[in-house]
Parts: sequence; structure tokens; C-alpha cells
Amino acid sequence: MALRNVTLDDKYDLTKDHVFITGTQAVIRMLLMQRERDRLAGLSTAGFVSGYRGSPIGGLDQNLWRARKWLEASNVVFQPGLNEELAATAVWGSQQAEIRGDGKYDGVFGLWYGKGPGVDRSGDVFRHANMAGSSKHGGVLALMGDDHTAESSTVAHQSEFHFVDVMIPILNPAGVQEIIDYGLYGYAMSRFCGSWVAFKCVKDNIESTASVDGSLDRVKIIMPDDFTMPPGGLNIRTRDGVL
Repeated sequence: MALRNVTLDDKYDLTKDHVFITGTQAVIRMLLMQRERDRLAGLSTAGFVSGYRGSPIGGLDQNLWRARKWLEASNVVFQPGLNEELAATAVWGSQQAEIRGDGKYDGVFGLWYGKGPGVDRSGDVFRHANMAGSSKHGGVLALMGDDHTAESSTVAHQSEFHFVDVMIPILNPAGVQEIIDYGLYGYAMSRFCGSWVAFKCVKDNIESTASVDGSLDRVKIIMPDDFTMPPGGLNIRTRDGVL
């Protein structure tokens, strides 16, 4: 039986369905897949990623730099933040890119990443950005790198309670495959309901490796048809009232 021809570039090659990939690389592939799925749906979108280095997703920025040629080809910009809240503020700004009708794209999907203490210090941004809303064709994922046993942190931490407090829904992938799947579902949910979406990343998943199905049509998004949108919708807009 002939062996399958594989290369190290397969992990970001969207023509390859089954790939061997790490959790952090799965995040990057998910971004590339989101952009391509948008293109196939007739949308011209871009991506924006910002965060602050730290375990257990400390290797994400390194992999983002290594994948620069793939990201640039898909209009995904990676700009590390000086600190966690400035990174979150920049991602918040990505949701305003086309709000006045003069943006270059139909929408910009954003991704923030940081460990638990970074979630702590970014609470004010998360609250205001989530209340402001996400873009209809953008959406935001906030990756929380939780270190439950303080293996590489000054304190043990679990960040779900912070996101519950600021009314951001939470997704908790159970493996590398679900990092891709839940990421795509998360962007769809963020676009539909207008909120940011928190994404739990423990080292057992984000630092593991697996063979996954990375086909573009694996995740089927079914939009709810039994909900009546309020006037003006649920997404970010100008001159929104405090309440």
C-alpha cells in the first residue's frame, strides 16, 4: 500500500483535509478556514489577532509569526499587544472597521489571547466591548489560557467566572479537533448574537497534537430561524444607548 504524501506545510494547506497538527496550529488553521469559508460565501473579510505572550498558549504568537505567509495571503493581520488590555482594545476596534460604511472589508473577525491573569486585567475592555457588540460579518473569539494547577503561573486560575460576569458566552473544546470546530461555530455565534465568545484553552488541549479533519465543509452552520431580531439588530452600531 502506498503511503500518503505529506509535508510540514499540510497543516495550513486548505486543500488538505486530514492533517497532523498541534492545538496552537489548529487555531491558525481555523482562522485561515474562516477566511476561506467567508470567501466561498461571497464575503470579503479579513482577520485581526492580538494578545500577550504567556503559557499555556505562549507558543501561539511564535506559530503566528512562522505562519506569516499563510496569514498574509488570507488577509489575517497579527499584531501583538503591549499588554493584554491594549490587545483586547485593538480587537474591539476591529469590530468597528466597517461601522461607518467606509471599511475595506465586509467585516473583520478578531481573536484575542492571554492567560488567566490577562483575563483579570482586561475585564473592563471585555465588558465594554461585549456590550458594544460584534460586527455582523466579523465576530470575536477571546482565548483564555487557563492554568488550573499553576504550573507556569503565580496563581492557579480558572477564567470562566470572569466571562460569565461580563455576559460573554463560553466554549470549552475537548481536543484539537474541537479547537477548529468550536472556533468556526464561535465566530458564527458571535456574528449572529452580537457578543464576543470566550474560548477555553488548557494545556492538555492547546499543547497537544492530533490528526484532525480540516476540511472546509466539515462544520455546517445552521442559522436560527425562530428568533425575531430587535430594531437595528444585535451587532455593533453607532450611537447605541447605554441600556
